[in-house]
Amino acid sequence: MPEIKEAVCVDLKRVYDSCADKDCISDVGVLFTAVGQQVINNSSTVKCRECEVLNCFVDVEEVPFNRGFYSVDITYFFKLTFDAYQSPVAPPVSVEGLASFDKKAILYGSDGRVKTFSSEFASEEFDEQLLASNTNPIAKVQCVDPICMDVKLCKNGKGIIPVCNGVPSHVAKQFQGCFEHECTPEKAVIVTLGLFSIVQLERDVQILIPAYEFAVPCKQCSCETDDPCDAFKKIKFPLDEFFPPNIDGKIKAELSKEIMGCKTCGD
Repeated sequence: MPEIKEAVCVDLKRVYDSCADKDCISDVGVLFTAVGQQVINNSSTVKCRECEVLNCFVDVEEVPFNRGFYSVDITYFFKLTFDAYQSPVAPPVSVEGLASFDKKAILYGSDGRVKTFSSEFASEEFDEQLLASNTNPIAKVQCVDPICMDVKLCKNGKGIIPVCNGVPSHVAKQFQGCFEHECTPEKAVIVTLGLFSIVQLERDVQILIPAYEFAVPCKQCSCETDDPCDAFKKIKFPLDEFFPPNIDGKIKAELSKEIMGCKTCGD
């Protein structure tokens, strides 16, 4: 192990608190554009093909009478792609919809009463000083695209569809068409989603860490490409894909030797 040269002070973000959630979001109304809603009105059944997290709004507020704790308010926006079947003999029509989900988490973010200024300047401005940052910690949300667990097509969509004119502009522009239309459609799509997420609160802190040597890259830059077959030969045989993961290690090693040593019919 190399010798420690000195203790170096670094400025980084420390995670003070975090939580992991597995949310089952049931009976969420899907909002469609005017053209998409017309397709849904003429459909007899729908199937969800894909669902992705389009955007996420995060806001941090201090919890009253509980110093050091903060409320993290999260609003997810999901973009869903459906196959709408209008006739038993006709192919399905692809239509995209928007769904949202509000979530709140209470996390510990410590306490700070300082104002932070930076020598950085605002982009596209004439060397204008950046405003001071507040003392609230920074919230970070990590999530994966949700799983569509269930889809329902309701005949009466009154009271199910969210407000049409409440879609943020930069979210609405991800869809073709306009969301500002009559919000009492003939039919509505209701979905149940499974979402995995991690929420954490971070603060800028100064920490002493041991320093060894400067990290000088030892790899040379190269533009040469390996032969595809040579690159394929370097990949290990995916034994776990063919055998159960709980197979004995000795048996797996013996099987690996036999598989790597076997010959094809052409040899």
